[in-house]
Amino acid sequence: MFSTASRRIVSAASSQTIQANRFFGSTTAMGRKVAVLGAAGGIGQPLSLLLKLSPNVTELACYDIVGTPGVAADLSHIPSIASVTGNIPSSGTWPPSHDTGLEAALTGADIVVIPAGVPRKPGMTRDDLFNTNAGIVKALVEGCAKFCPGAILAIISNPVNSTVPIAAEILKKHGVYDPKKLCGVTTLDVIRANTFVGASMGCDPNEINVPVIGGHAGTTILPLYSQVPGFSPSDEELEAITVRTQFGGDEVVQAKAGAGSATLSMAYAGYVFTDKVLQAMNGADDIVQCAYVESSITDAAFFSSPCKFGPDGVEEVLGYGDITPYEQAWFDKMMPDLKGQIQKGVDFANP
Repeated sequence: MFSTASRRIVSAASSQTIQANRFFGSTTAMGRKVAVLGAAGGIGQPLSLLLKLSPNVTELACYDIVGTPGVAADLSHIPSIASVTGNIPSSGTWPPSHDTGLEAALTGADIVVIPAGVPRKPGMTRDDLFNTNAGIVKALVEGCAKFCPGAILAIISNPVNSTVPIAAEILKKHGVYDPKKLCGVTTLDVIRANTFVGASMGCDPNEINVPVIGGHAGTTILPLYSQVPGFSPSDEELEAITVRTQFGGDEVVQAKAGAGSATLSMAYAGYVFTDKVLQAMNGADDIVQCAYVESSITDAAFFSSPCKFGPDGVEEVLGYGDITPYEQAWFDKMMPDLKGQIQKGVDFANP
């Protein structure tokens, strides 16, 4: 039996989405299949739980290298409209064949969310994860190109600044690249910024929306606190809250003392991002959220900024408005690093 506190947690996680989609009705979801690749991991399990609760998901396909059937069986006992499947890589065959487990998870998917990979540990940067996670993303995106070439891909696997360009190059090689359908999920930076401002102002963080631009690693994360109405921090507070937003992941890694990274907050961020994309696919015309996408608003090939989403993915990459001299200094500092991390991904995909 759920305690009152447990019921409140579940309600808080899903109430915004349910309210936003009330006009669709919980029984009129439009047959949307979401695949989670890395569903048995620290991010993947809570992310899959939240997606199972979404009224916009009618089929949830879980895939990971181990444990996924058990995760799916567990999720299947939760009363919601979404059916659940769990697949692992298929055993080898002769003649050699592709991974039929991955094929089953991806076939017919409208959105593929990819949190697969190894987590950060104390002292590690996102860049330290590159060699392992880059190969994982490459292999999974190759599967997406074969089995669901029209799906929207939401990349969570770090380092996002490099893994999204890797995905783009792989999709190009298969002739199925559509920049509207490839996104790096930077929502965690936004919800951290909203939380920190809410605490500073003593107000509900759900009423705040801080644009966070750039990338998704350290100083490439640039929260635009100047665009928050009523927020007037001192220079010292602005510096502290900006740096905390940029390195919030380190705060969690250190607090977990080697036992993991930001899994629960990232799962929530991935859920929020995915559910908003589903809302847009289902006809909502006011869905704007930050995402790391192919962009021409700066001289970086990929850049995170507010994007308007529609039925086919990113409908329009929006500008980020006016920024202060303080924010401009951070912007100038981050751009060389961001472009270098993008190029690292491109080079990996094209050895």
